[in-house]
Amino acid sequence: MIRRKTLWDVPPPGYEDITPVKYKALRAAGQVAITTPVAGGAVPAVALPQGAQMTRQARRLYVGNIPFGITEELMIDFFNAKMIEAKLTTQPGNPVLACQINLDKNFAFLEFRSVEETTQAMAFDGIMLQGQAVKIRRPQDYQPIPGISESATVHIPGVVSTVVPDSPHKVFIGGLPNYLNEDQVKELLSSFGELRAFNLVKDSATGLSKGYAFCEYVDLSLTDVAIAGMNGMQLGDKKLIVQRASVGAKIPGGMSGVFPVQVQVAGLDLQAPNSNPTPVLCLMNMVTEEELVDDEEYDEIYEDIREECSKFGRIRSMEIPRPVDGYQVPGVGKIYIEYTSPSETQAASDSLSGRKFASRVVLTSYYDPDRYAARDFS
Repeated sequence: MIRRKTLWDVPPPGYEDITPVKYKALRAAGQVAITTPVAGGAVPAVALPQGAQMTRQARRLYVGNIPFGITEELMIDFFNAKMIEAKLTTQPGNPVLACQINLDKNFAFLEFRSVEETTQAMAFDGIMLQGQAVKIRRPQDYQPIPGISESATVHIPGVVSTVVPDSPHKVFIGGLPNYLNEDQVKELLSSFGELRAFNLVKDSATGLSKGYAFCEYVDLSLTDVAIAGMNGMQLGDKKLIVQRASVGAKIPGGMSGVFPVQVQVAGLDLQAPNSNPTPVLCLMNMVTEEELVDDEEYDEIYEDIREECSKFGRIRSMEIPRPVDGYQVPGVGKIYIEYTSPSETQAASDSLSGRKFASRVVLTSYYDPDRYAARDFS
């Protein structure tokens, strides 16, 4: 009698080069999609991955701060489109299988077809959905799968995560006026570069700002530039404390999680910056490069600022560096005003700091008169 060929460990089509052990691991991780027959021989509209029930916790994401009135269909369509647009899918078709919305508490759960795509979708934490920045987290019942990363490995341009991970590049921003909201603080920080992550710490009971925040920049080389540019600046009736955050320590005054440590920047004393007024005032976060290119718009901005600043004393000179094609001009985005005395500069700083110009919160800093005289704006 001829013995039939064994059916043990026969690889399915397309997986001939994968060992049975590795295939089992892929199936357990939900990365092998098959059609699952149901009662009556019907096939679901969306094919569920093998081992789907076993990996369900790892294939679900919590989405908070969702827009009021949004439907489950719109949520599914939005995230499917974004995943495909960002090329974060691992196979053809839509990665989001289902959505469940809790209308009372304004959150939803998304279920994905694979663990890998679920992890990649965490890169959309902070994405704007109908004008609101949604928060994406792992569910409370999430159990990590050995060998699979828990966090997204990509950054989506334009998306600012609401979670700032502990790292050498985490920046602490203290001394923020409590009346500033998330958008205003984010705009202030973004004036130095694109943000990868940002979190304004709020009181859990009142929802009001506690006066400090954390951030991380996409371009890590901008970290020290932002620290040097903002640390010690007057904002309203407060001075900003902007420093790298030290992982695992505590912040004085009841703040927890990270402790600001001193950063040494060549040629700059961060221990007590801007403490003594000089005849030169530097205004920041007021203009953008694009606004300074057009001659007519530049002249209007120049006269508008000069007229307002002349209310605090006699202006000897004023400089607004403009961008030049093919050359990086130092100081672009800042305004330098030379008064006849430090007292006039201080009066201008006290009045202008914290005000708004073109919907931006104005920052002020005293500038070295010798560097100004040499037109050194670097």
